[in-house]
Amino acid sequence: MSEDNKGADEALADEWAAALEEQTPGDDAAAAAAQAAQFEELQAEIGAAGAGDVKIDAILDVPITIAMEIGRSRINIRNLLQLNQGSVVELDRLAGEPMDVLVNGTLIAQGEVVVVNEKFGIRLTDIVSPADRVKKLGG
Repeated sequence: MSEDNKGADEALADEWAAALEEQTPGDDAAAAAAQAAQFEELQAEIGAAGAGDVKIDAILDVPITIAMEIGRSRINIRNLLQLNQGSVVELDRLAGEPMDVLVNGTLIAQGEVVVVNEKFGIRLTDIVSPADRVKKLGG
């Protein structure tokens, strides 16, 4: 990798780090402690569900697909085949509403679109609790 590419990658990483710092109001240590407590609570709930000695560590490195959904629309095939460049498809969301963050089709968070260094991202504004996420996955 050339020095120019390394410098550009480091600059991009610094910009994302700065954007992430802006979104975390309050004490980072307190937020980390709260996340650790939620994770321990989740592990306790999984263990209490009768699964015995569940080792959640075994799945932490499994890659998953995460999707950001702006909205949905339902149209018939005739209208789908008539779409071309410049066509507009009406979605079920209003402008300014939060985007959904889905993992395997399950809502885990909502957020707003951000742009950092000409790349899109999403700033999470509302996160579904770990216990609620596990309940939705199970049922």
